[in-house]
Amino acid sequence: MGYYYWDPTYILVVIGAVICMIASARVKGTFNKYSQLRSMSGMNGAQVAQRVLQAAGIYDVQVRHVSGSLTDHYDPRTKTVNLSDPVYNATSVAALGVAAHECGHAIQHAKSYAPLSIRSALVPIANFGSMLAWPVILIGLLFNTRSSGLIIDIGILLFSAAVLFQLVTLPVEFDASRRALVMLRTQGILADDELRYTRRVLKSAALTYVASAAAAILQLLRIILITNGRRRDD
Repeated sequence: MGYYYWDPTYILVVIGAVICMIASARVKGTFNKYSQLRSMSGMNGAQVAQRVLQAAGIYDVQVRHVSGSLTDHYDPRTKTVNLSDPVYNATSVAALGVAAHECGHAIQHAKSYAPLSIRSALVPIANFGSMLAWPVILIGLLFNTRSSGLIIDIGILLFSAAVLFQLVTLPVEFDASRRALVMLRTQGILADDELRYTRRVLKSAALTYVASAAAAILQLLRIILITNGRRRDD
């Protein structure tokens, strides 16, 4: 058992964790930096969200306040744009960018944006796969039977579903940011020089999803290396 817990492939896990930590630190630092820059419009995050939704012809989505920091999200099940403490009542260019970004997801939902629909369909599969992948793989590794290879392959397939979810998330997030910047500009909410700062905030936020996808791919590569090594030994 020690071999599987201390094998060299752990370096892939470490690399993935470091990438995620760097991305997380960057988005927090960038958001905090531009949270100090008040927008000239004087609008807060909640007001911007309402403005963007109405401009997009969306009247069945509510804007709500949620506790926490950067816990902002759009919930397609309840059709709510949920804005966190540093965004809901804040008037900074960072807060307005985040609020508009979440409305970007609401616009995607209203327009049946294909990648968003695919990601929503993948949610239960990805959750199921990420939860069961390692137990299934370990069963295949520990019990040397004729069906071990098949069990391992099932485990890899389950984890691959979680990786696919991360990959599909990328175009969804980048598109939401693009829609947000267009709305902020066309609605006159932010000036061009302010949009430059908002774009930096949204870009750093998008990089956290890129980091998560990279970490998931590295983890999948590690699983494949471990299982292939076991098969060669057998």
